Amino acid sequence: MRLVEKGVLIVISGPSGVGKGTVRASIFEQENHNLEYSISMTTRKPRVGEVHGVDYFFVEKEEFLDRIDQGQLLEWAEFVGNYYGTPLDYVKQKLDEGKDVVLEIEVQGALQVKNVMPDACFIFIAPPSMEELRNRIMTRGTEAMEVINKRMQKAESEIGLAHEYDYIVINDTVENARDRIMAIIEAEHSRSNRVLEYYNKNIVEVE
Repeated sequence: MRLVEKGVLIVISGPSGVGKGTVRASIFEQENHNLEYSISMTTRKPRVGEVHGVDYFFVEKEEFLDRIDQGQLLEWAEFVGNYYGTPLDYVKQKLDEGKDVVLEIEVQGALQVKNVMPDACFIFIAPPSMEELRNRIMTRGTEAMEVINKRMQKAESEIGLAHEYDYIVINDTVENARDRIMAIIEAEHSRSNRVLEYYNKNIVEVE
């Protein structure tokens, strides 16, 4: 039984190539979960088959910049001339509906979220070793060695920020990482700072 029906924001991040997307997909394949995947907002044009409100929230640049000015984005970044970000109102709506919202983003974006919603649950997915991370990136076979080396340098600096997170999950296998994250999400609903107000009001006062 969960004392508090409000959902928890679950922020998953880690270095490129660590398998964030694969682990997240495995989590959502599980039955009877109460998870909602956060939909990002972008100023880029929809690709063939993409649907507004499903794949992304597609908006004009002016609206996106207005949202930045009004503090309506949890995090945002610019990439190749387009803006990407997480709409705060959408996340809050799903949390109020009792959904646990999963946000899979890069490390810098996660630290932005922490400034806005410090009570979220921050999970850093780490590789078993730097050698294994390099092997995973190279296995893709899509990038030149120069790019791979730059990714590894960035990964080292990002791993240095792992102490900013609530949990560190080693992605030795997708199944193990998934199960650890599912256990963390369940435990977060019993964290004292989430339930103490409800407990004092509805249980202690009654007694």
